[in-house]
Amino acid sequence: MILRLLSRFIDYPSEQLHEHKADFLALVANEERLPEDIKTQLSDFIEARLSMDLLDWQAEYDGLFERGRSLSLLFFEHVHGESRDRGQAMIDLIAQYKLAGLNIDVRELPDYVPLYLEFVATQPVDAQAGWLQDVAHIMALLTARLQKRENNYQAVFATVLALSGIEVELTEIHQQIADEKRDDTKEAIDKVWEEEAVTFGGDAVNGGCPTTQNRPSADQNRSSELPISFVDATANSNSHNQVRGNL
Repeated sequence: MILRLLSRFIDYPSEQLHEHKADFLALVANEERLPEDIKTQLSDFIEARLSMDLLDWQAEYDGLFERGRSLSLLFFEHVHGESRDRGQAMIDLIAQYKLAGLNIDVRELPDYVPLYLEFVATQPVDAQAGWLQDVAHIMALLTARLQKRENNYQAVFATVLALSGIEVELTEIHQQIADEKRDDTKEAIDKVWEEEAVTFGGDAVNGGCPTTQNRPSADQNRSSELPISFVDATANSNSHNQVRGNL
């Protein structure tokens, strides 16, 4: 259940979240896999976010995850960028979803972090850490970048990292990203538009211009019913090794 909670808070904010505040806080308090400091951070995040006006929360979410690529919620983008390898990696991941009994709509991007967490939540508890370890380096990077911006969303990604069971030295990551320039400023976004207009790269459908890549479509939004169906299938305990090389 904790992974589904994290999935919903990483997804686009919805009114439904406000209806279950007490349940969320109880779930965090009773999660034995989390250290107390992580529980405190996550509980504080939930309290703060569910005390916000929804439109203000959504506006901040847009600014964080829809501008620039450094906080992209599509994790293969952090690994493969716009290379062709990303397409094959997504095909492989979809195959692993199917092996585990999860069918997703063809319009959904399998590397969307909330969807991946929903998938991991369907796996046996003793297998969940392995799947989370496959993306731990990306979760650590997102955690560090959010900490650098002093944004409390870092608590959610730090929780995913804690559930993976991997000890990551965030100080080293902070050193690596210390000189990173923000890619969500007006100047940075304008530069991307100019460069892609010249190269005709990026999104071919939109003439090479960047688009809002991270906001989930109506199909992806966890606040509505996803076109996902679970079948009675037993996941192969070694199946995630097939996609590990892509992560």
